[in-house]
Amino acid sequence: MRRLLLLALAVTALVASGCGSDDDSGADDGAAAGPAATETAPAEEQPTAPAEEDDAAEREGTTIKLDDSQFGQVIFDEDGQAIYLFDKETSDTSECYDDCAAEWPPVLTEGEPQAADGVDASLLGTTERDDGTTQVTYNDHPLYFYAHEGRDEVRCHNVPGFGGIWLALGADGNRIS
Repeated sequence: MRRLLLLALAVTALVASGCGSDDDSGADDGAAAGPAATETAPAEEQPTAPAEEDDAAEREGTTIKLDDSQFGQVIFDEDGQAIYLFDKETSDTSECYDDCAAEWPPVLTEGEPQAADGVDASLLGTTERDDGTTQVTYNDHPLYFYAHEGRDEVRCHNVPGFGGIWLALGADGNRIS
């Protein structure tokens, strides 16, 4: 019985500490995110057939919504995946690639991002990543998911990793308190 209790405590500790990274070396310069970043990211909008250039502008992009969390209202994607900013980034240009992007996959879009209730559409934008994909921005912050988080979870707010702090965002596009 005691062994079972110790095992349960160990598993709980591992799960609770599974946020962020101890790597403070920062992102690699100019290297594109590898397949791991794509595999760990929640499903983005995918076209159902090859699109013509004219259709690309008409495609609906990733939807960003506001929802409740233990930190108050924060932004999520349409599937309920929490969205974060990386405080190391001081412009809309991403600095998170390679190992960083494997842990913190970028929020990508195939069309113009969409604002759901509570989200300010004027704060939504995009930035091109080094690999040519389009990343969603909010209030000029490139947006990211945490790769090891489930639907409607916000486990990684105010967490250090990759030379900065990962923070959940509120409706105003700034870090939440």
